[in-house]
Amino acid sequence: MNKHDRKVLACVEQSHFADTVAAYAAWAARRMDAPLELLHVIDRHPEQGSGEDHSGAIGSNAQEHLLSTLSDKDAALARTEREQGRLFLNRLRERALAAGAPAADMRQRHGALDDTLAEQEDGVRLFVFGRRGASAETTQPGAPNVLGRNVERVVRAVHKPILTVTEGFKEPERVLLAFDGTAVTRKGVDMIANSPLFKGLPIHIVMAGKESADTPRQLAWAKDTLTAAGFEVVADVLPGDPETVIAREVKARNIDMLLMGAYAHSPLRALIFGSKTTDLLRAATIPTLLLRWAAARPGSAGFSLHHPAARPIAARGSRTRLPDRASRSRNTPTHRSRAG
Repeated sequence: MNKHDRKVLACVEQSHFADTVAAYAAWAARRMDAPLELLHVIDRHPEQGSGEDHSGAIGSNAQEHLLSTLSDKDAALARTEREQGRLFLNRLRERALAAGAPAADMRQRHGALDDTLAEQEDGVRLFVFGRRGASAETTQPGAPNVLGRNVERVVRAVHKPILTVTEGFKEPERVLLAFDGTAVTRKGVDMIANSPLFKGLPIHIVMAGKESADTPRQLAWAKDTLTAAGFEVVADVLPGDPETVIAREVKARNIDMLLMGAYAHSPLRALIFGSKTTDLLRAATIPTLLLRWAAARPGSAGFSLHHPAARPIAARGSRTRLPDRASRSRNTPTHRSRAG
């Protein structure tokens, strides 16, 4: 590896979910032979005060004394947070290296999580973070289908693949791709074909919803592309609501990881009509790799899990061609998609 290798970035906070995040990040780094970075973002909210009552601090020089006291307390708290974070990251780093990560660095930053990750994006191949965080341990205990407050905001802020993990690590052995023929899930097929992340694992492709005229051709292209890359592939079109169908297939086939597109529409539209991505995340009880193809900003490395120097694999020998733009515009998608 060299300094130009793009890394796996694991976003961790001081909760019991951190061990699972670090374990999946180490697994991905090992599979892709990529450096791993453990990032702890200290996000202090104004509403999280000390709880002390300073209303009686009146009199001469009281304001100056109060500001000095608060400043000293803030500085002491920041030092404590940094030291606790350093010890916490050291422990996770040792676990990641023991799990086979080729290299592991650690970093602490102050700021908002979504802004921090967006700043780091150009050097990242894969983000990994927990679907729930420390706040969920106290506010929503025993509610595994409730998403943490940062999930949608972070996924919308960055444009690289994001692995959101649930509690407890299990090395993936079976993968399901929720495929709908859109640009983002076609890129997902290319990503699987060209990345070492899933090499040797069986892939189940599911198109959920009402079958259209283009469905067989789209599904055949996806299956042929992955088969040409050496994967064992099962591909199905299954009627029904996507959340219900995918949750059922995950359970029936003992799927360990789900891949799907994420948040194709604006936050405002999602607020009004709901989000398919959020619904699927809540329905899925397994780690989910979210694909974003609002992705390729000019000058960015784009949407890829393969090494920057690797040559993409085409579906060699396949006669199945992806429907052209005009053909796709004349046909409806395989299922009605709410905003998401």
